Amino acid sequence: MLAAVEKVDNGYIAIFERKFDRSVDEVWGTLTQNDKLQQWMPNLEVVDLNENGKMKFNMNDGTGKSLDISILDFQTQSYWQFEWGEGSVRFELESAGNECILKLKEYIPVLNDHVSKDLAGWHICLDMFEAALEGSPVDFPKESWEVKYEAYKKLVDPLLQEDK
Repeated sequence: MLAAVEKVDNGYIAIFERKFDRSVDEVWGTLTQNDKLQQWMPNLEVVDLNENGKMKFNMNDGTGKSLDISILDFQTQSYWQFEWGEGSVRFELESAGNECILKLKEYIPVLNDHVSKDLAGWHICLDMFEAALEGSPVDFPKESWEVKYEAYKKLVDPLLQEDK
């Protein structure tokens, strides 16, 4: 299922929701522990997992270059929000019986042509997250990303036209 994208006061919000037959503790670990994080988002590295903490976005292009990312909001095993370009990304976890609900919210101040690429990327990363959580990590599936990119373009392009 594609993310829901809606207009809000200060831009747009994209919301992805996934349910896992796992505990919040297991999902949180896969979300935030670097060895597991690398299995679904190999560019991210947690440096200091706290509110006002720091992460790195590693270019992974052989140059050793990285960008610092600030952690904006954080509560252990509950939520984690960090800078993402001009906006931010927030992961929220909620226990639902024997399941865990994960919501990824991307706060997007201004829509542009790159948003569809970003949303397709998060969608695929969540698929990879599920595989890592199940103990069967996979490499980034470029073909699947291309399919999701086209789907997100169809979702985002009408919103871009409305903003003009």
